Amino acid sequence: MTARKIATLSILTAAALIIHTVEALIPLPVPIPGVKLGLANIVTLFMLFSPKTKITPSFSTADVLTVLLCRVLIGALITGRLVVLAYSLVGGLLAIAAMLVIRRFVTEKQIWVCGAIGAVFHNVGQILAAVIITGTPAILVYMPTLIIAGIITGTATGFAAQMIVARLSATSTV
Repeated sequence: MTARKIATLSILTAAALIIHTVEALIPLPVPIPGVKLGLANIVTLFMLFSPKTKITPSFSTADVLTVLLCRVLIGALITGRLVVLAYSLVGGLLAIAAMLVIRRFVTEKQIWVCGAIGAVFHNVGQILAAVIITGTPAILVYMPTLIIAGIITGTATGFAAQMIVARLSATSTV
């Protein structure tokens, strides 16, 4: 791995951590555990769809997973939310898996679809982790609300990533 690639991954990890930390400070009016904006997912979507340019290299699945794992682990330490580490980790890995599959079928103009699907799968992963960890299947009652919230927030983060990728594509080429 080149120094440029390591620096780029470090910058993206830092950006995701900053977004994650700021988002943790934003109170949401929804009293359902697990509902959040998921703004750090913008970085993940950017990495999945960014074109190779003079500014950015192409990112492998391992690169995307590395940034996600660093964000989840360091983010839990920074925000003091070590309790939710397992939920975030399972949700994040399931979301990445779903987005990697969907990425094959969507274009740069449909990144929002990938964002919505990733957010839904993240929420499904969180709920499954919660059921397994707590042994309480009643937690599944939150699933419909989390799916709706995931579609809304995932679409928004997907559109944000789509605008960034479109801007990058329009301003620089290899």
